[in-house]
Amino acid sequence: MNRVFRLEASSAVTSKGQTTIPKEVRDAMGIKDGTALRWRLDNGVLTVRAKTKRLEDFAGALGSPPNGRRVTIEEMNEDIGQAVNERLQRSNS
Repeated sequence: MNRVFRLEASSAVTSKGQTTIPKEVRDAMGIKDGTALRWRLDNGVLTVRAKTKRLEDFAGALGSPPNGRRVTIEEMNEDIGQAVNERLQRSNS
């Protein structure tokens, strides 16, 4: 994806309500075949956002786990449940 801070382009809408995203916009946003687009209309202003990242793309973004050990969702849920129980017990005593 290129770093373009300002870009203006035009396209037309067909009789079927379709339009072509100009190539320079596709290139700047990293839009490829199958890229999901989110359309938002707010007080007469249309915003189109390309979903070019997947959740998997963020894996490892925070670095390695602090203790070097990966845990499963089930282990996380178990630990969260224990922490909630401990907090409840302290607040009730």
